Amino acid sequence: MSDLQQPIALVTGANRGIGLEVVRQLAQQGMTVVLGSRDLTKGQAAAELLSGEGLTVLPQALDVTDAQSIQQVADWVEQEFGYLNVLVNNAGILYDTWQTASTADLTVVQEVFDTNTLGAWRMAQAFLPLIQRAEWGRIVNVSSEAGSLFSMSGMPAYSTSKAALNALTRLLAAELSGTNILVNSVCPGWVATDMGGAGGRPVEDGAASVIWAATLPATGATGGFFRDGKPLPW
Repeated sequence: MSDLQQPIALVTGANRGIGLEVVRQLAQQGMTVVLGSRDLTKGQAAAELLSGEGLTVLPQALDVTDAQSIQQVADWVEQEFGYLNVLVNNAGILYDTWQTASTADLTVVQEVFDTNTLGAWRMAQAFLPLIQRAEWGRIVNVSSEAGSLFSMSGMPAYSTSKAALNALTRLLAAELSGTNILVNSVCPGWVATDMGGAGGRPVEDGAASVIWAATLPATGATGGFFRDGKPLPW
């Protein structure tokens, strides 16, 4: 692809919160952004809001726990553009604050892993061929400091799912070493969203941390874990 090729980005779990703000900020940088949302109606409403700001945002029904749903969007992106530059794996669920590791409901753990870890893995597998067609690519896994082994405590399903997501980041980065595809994990911090609750940092700041990783230069880091562009302990 030419350096003048229109950059295409895809963000999962993007009809609200951090995901929606990531879509906004990527589109403000001139990218065409595919807004993935499990509920297409909510995704369309969010995209219409951003389109009203003069941004190019295209909603698609996307459930990261459903391989068929993912493949349908991958096929659509291939037909519409033929390539993808930026994949932001933002979709995530469930702060299981009421659980402990010794008594955790493993059905809940499995559900959380299916979205937070395997969802991102499915997305990477489905879209990597399209990213490899472009001259440059960035994969950003939206993680959490709760997944840091250095300081982990509480929320067993959520924390272990994010630790596993960080491991996936390392594996993909190593596999793609030497290419112009950079893969990083980003903790946006405690952000005031529907999931995070009131009292956190502004959503614009949390999203900016993701944008930093999504727009790194070719000489940028890969295989890292960051917040606000600064490394976090694994």
